[in-house]
Amino acid sequence: MYANVSLFIDGAWTEAASGRTLTVMNPATGEPLGTVAHAERPDLDRALAAAEKGFAVWKKVSAYERSKIMRKAAGLIRERVDLIATFMTQEQGKPLVEAKGELMAGADVIEWFAEEARRAYGRVIPARAEGVYQLVIKEPVGPVAAFTPWNFPINQAVRKISAALAAGCSVILKGPEETPASCAELVRAYADAGLPPGAVQLVYGIPAEISEYLIPHPVIRKMSFTGSTAVGKQLAALAGLHMKRVTMELGGHAPAIVFDDADIDVASKILATNKFRNAGQVCVSPTRFLVQESVYENFVDKFVKVAEAVKVGDGLDPSSTMGPLANPRRVTAMEGFIADAVTKGATVKTGGKRIGNKGNFFEPTVLADLTLDMRVMNEEPFGPLALMVPFKHFDDVVQEANRLPYGLAAYAYTRSAKTANAIAAAVESGMMSINHHGLALPEVPFGGIKDSGYGSEGGLEAIEAYLNTKFVTQAGL
Repeated sequence: MYANVSLFIDGAWTEAASGRTLTVMNPATGEPLGTVAHAERPDLDRALAAAEKGFAVWKKVSAYERSKIMRKAAGLIRERVDLIATFMTQEQGKPLVEAKGELMAGADVIEWFAEEARRAYGRVIPARAEGVYQLVIKEPVGPVAAFTPWNFPINQAVRKISAALAAGCSVILKGPEETPASCAELVRAYADAGLPPGAVQLVYGIPAEISEYLIPHPVIRKMSFTGSTAVGKQLAALAGLHMKRVTMELGGHAPAIVFDDADIDVASKILATNKFRNAGQVCVSPTRFLVQESVYENFVDKFVKVAEAVKVGDGLDPSSTMGPLANPRRVTAMEGFIADAVTKGATVKTGGKRIGNKGNFFEPTVLADLTLDMRVMNEEPFGPLALMVPFKHFDDVVQEANRLPYGLAAYAYTRSAKTANAIAAAVESGMMSINHHGLALPEVPFGGIKDSGYGSEGGLEAIEAYLNTKFVTQAGL
């Protein structure tokens, strides 16, 4: 049974001081699932006090002991995968197999950062004078405010919590109100693993109210946000006013470039599968399919066949390969993008419509005959919508790939090592995957450039954002 979700403050699950709650909906049925506690300022004040106290305790725990607690949390996630995945599918919509995959990947992320906790090395710098020691010391930055979205309730939260805890920071996590239960189970696993009270707080509420209060607060020393570019810019500006360190993982509009020497069967299958994963509600989802003219028709035909084979249904149904969109807003957005494009001359190769009138189901959709004045060619669709665009020459595709202000992820398919090296160098993107889909592993960097944000939430770079660098120079008396 889906349980009503509480706040987690100072080591205890608690209702909001006001008793207010928000309703959680099932996107497959359109029916209420339960409620989530609605935090307001008194709850945030309690969370801030707990985070300040928790930081004083947690930063003194050795990296070795922090690592042990984190590895135990990863084990608990794996033990509870069936329960938590069911919660996630009920509240977010993705197929159960995808939910389980997200959880197992989340456990891997925890273990990665558990090991990084023990390897956050400083260094000794050779001195210019005898008897002088020059030390570089890494220290936790302090309490962190983290804001995570609904599309990957575990994947986004686990990176922020784990990096912060590995560094010795405490955290206030503002979880997603639309998908709160799976996120709460992540926090529960950490708590049950032996995390001291105050090391992690979990709150839900009105995002703008929470961010506007937490980010400027003197207790908070760093902010990490995953979400839209528009909101990210506002929060980064707010953090800048108070000199708070930030990590921003924002929107994308990923180009997927297919050259005429690519294996079209492989490219169409991998790209279509990843386009419709989580119903396209993925920040690194391939979106603009830029295909060289001589193989364009062949690629589109094969891509459409994969799209039409997608089985859309309730994520709890084992036969479903794509679930509903997470909320009605995404259905409205898809309809708006498609209507605008078709009005301006686009052709719908497949899909294009909502499925039924119950839940948020939408057909996997492929559009062709696109022009640059169409909204979908400029705004992140964040749904099961693939855009097919032919190109002639290398320089043409580079120009289109770099046209937008986004720079999160990009993809390319070619059998030529020369072309692969050239396109990797030419495309402005924080991540580039060539001839396969190889992003978001725990050990590799994950982040964008330009309007897609800055900083990394993966690899050894991720923990650095949660550490201060202190230089100590000492001479013998």
